[in-house]
Amino acid sequence: MIALEKRPEPSRLLAMGTPLIAVIVTMIAGGLLFAALGKNPFEAIRTIFWDPLFGEYAFYYRPQLLVKGAPLVLIAIGLSLGFRAGIWNIGAEGQYTMGAICGAGVGLAFYPSESVLIFPAMVIAGALGGWAWAMIPALLKVKFGTNEILVSLMLVYVAEQLLASMSLGLLKNPQGFGFPGSRNIAEWDAATSWIAQDYGMHWGVVAAMIAVIMAYVLLNRHILGFNIRLTGEAPRAARFAGVKPARLILFCLGMSGMLAGLAGLFEVAGPSGQVSIDFNVGYGFTAIIVAFLGRLHPVGILLAGLLMALTYIGGDIAESQMGLPAAAIQVFQGMLLFFLLALDLLTNYRVKFAVKGAA
Repeated sequence: MIALEKRPEPSRLLAMGTPLIAVIVTMIAGGLLFAALGKNPFEAIRTIFWDPLFGEYAFYYRPQLLVKGAPLVLIAIGLSLGFRAGIWNIGAEGQYTMGAICGAGVGLAFYPSESVLIFPAMVIAGALGGWAWAMIPALLKVKFGTNEILVSLMLVYVAEQLLASMSLGLLKNPQGFGFPGSRNIAEWDAATSWIAQDYGMHWGVVAAMIAVIMAYVLLNRHILGFNIRLTGEAPRAARFAGVKPARLILFCLGMSGMLAGLAGLFEVAGPSGQVSIDFNVGYGFTAIIVAFLGRLHPVGILLAGLLMALTYIGGDIAESQMGLPAAAIQVFQGMLLFFLLALDLLTNYRVKFAVKGAA
């Protein structure tokens, strides 16, 4: 009989090595998955993890690490603040979408002006759009005790419908020959987030780096960060220490929504270029994997975001060159979170084998 026995104290060695072990186990399990699909598992793993960095066209793919990694890091930093306090925002995808809609809407309202104030106004609108969308589950939880997981998740589908409505209606390009989608914002100098497109640099990359630094300072040098960590690790002690749960919920959900909204704005004004029906590509959900793979630590999230961006780019290469289905790449990415959570269990518990019926 196999049973789990609680460790006297968590294994520090496992806690530190779990992310790396999870990546290795994911490679093995992913290789078996690719073999079952009739593909060479070693070639598939090499294509995903090696070719984007050192392959024949690495000079083209390397800048994409910043393009793909920036929104993941920015969203994951916001989510990690809530996760550390036991506040579960699962609707970052909706907040990301609303940030893009609000930011793009403000910019397009002034098209084709070249005023230097347009992009700052878009940034503010994008941040407020994501923040306002996150405030819905936050206020419902504070006032009525609703479950923020369910409310934030359901709002994702509302945001998707608003995205489709805007792509076909209010934000639709009047010169687009009837096709859904807005004007190409990335080609509009006053509104684009690109800094150096050939190098993958846009303002979202800068914002992600600032978010990493500010989150590190907040969690390690500020009383608010101490309250966040204390609430997550010892809720009862936090209450005795005078931490106000309502304020913490509003702050954590609001901050995660704001950062997700910013990610959406920088994406629609740069790499994506327009509001379209298929604008949201799952960054908000993938960022949950990034947050946990990075151990909810700002620096860890930065590294995890680059790793997940690598799987996005390598997955696209494997899909085009090897014929791997897109669903297989998504399963491969999901395995990372699955094995990470499974190995996390072993940090606090050890597997014990016993003979059934033995005294």
